[in-house]
Amino acid sequence: MERKKISLLLVPLAAVIAGLAIWGPEALARYRDNSILNQIKTQEMDTGAEGYRFSLSGNEKIYILSKCLNNQIQPESDQNAMTRTDSVDLDYQELTGTYAMVVNRKDSTGQTIPESTGIDLCNQGLRSLKELGILPESVQELSESSYSAVMYSAIDVPEPRNNVLVWKIEMNAGKQNANKENHLLDAYVDADTGKVYEFYARTEISRWEDIDPDGIVNTWAEYVGLSEPEEYQGTNPLSESTPYFKKYTFSGIEEGTTTVTVGFFEGINELFLKVSR
Repeated sequence: MERKKISLLLVPLAAVIAGLAIWGPEALARYRDNSILNQIKTQEMDTGAEGYRFSLSGNEKIYILSKCLNNQIQPESDQNAMTRTDSVDLDYQELTGTYAMVVNRKDSTGQTIPESTGIDLCNQGLRSLKELGILPESVQELSESSYSAVMYSAIDVPEPRNNVLVWKIEMNAGKQNANKENHLLDAYVDADTGKVYEFYARTEISRWEDIDPDGIVNTWAEYVGLSEPEEYQGTNPLSESTPYFKKYTFSGIEEGTTTVTVGFFEGINELFLKVSR
């Protein structure tokens, strides 16, 4: 009789054990998923890539660009420009110095892009500069037949991921005898954002007194995404080929600074904003 009672007890126990064996793992998995899903967790990791940046601030970008332009030994000649290859594979091991400007026909995704893309970007930037009052409305947009666009990588050589992709825009050498009045002559344009970092333009403005350099540099700094500028101290009056200019400084990388100049050539009515070099 007692054995029969024990047998009766073992039947439901076996059923419970069988049920746990079938449904237990699934229930446990659901419990663990609920404790992980839709939860944000952080974990410190040593990636071994300290010092590399995947995105740069506006101040860091113009600092790198200014350093690269400063380290160019000579501007590229028209002959070199005509014999330039369509694309250049960047070999950072072969670069010398700390900063370098390297011709590059590919964008940040590695895709080859046409020269017209740089012209279009520059026109977008030009419209923004006119809307902001940095350039007068009379400055005309660029045409592909009158301008050339070359893409460069401005590279911090020891930290090659710190680089800025820019278009160098300039009026074609063959158009030197063309009417330059109210035309952009040269510019550097960010290839990713279309922001104009530097420009030289002939305008309808005829006097330096009619230009507000403080207003221009502050508006441009906000447009590019920079910190507030500080007035450059101890400016050498012979540092520019025109007496009409004003210099400013922006913080750069670590303790470095970038000098930005707003200037004007009277007679030809040429207004410029450039990073130091």
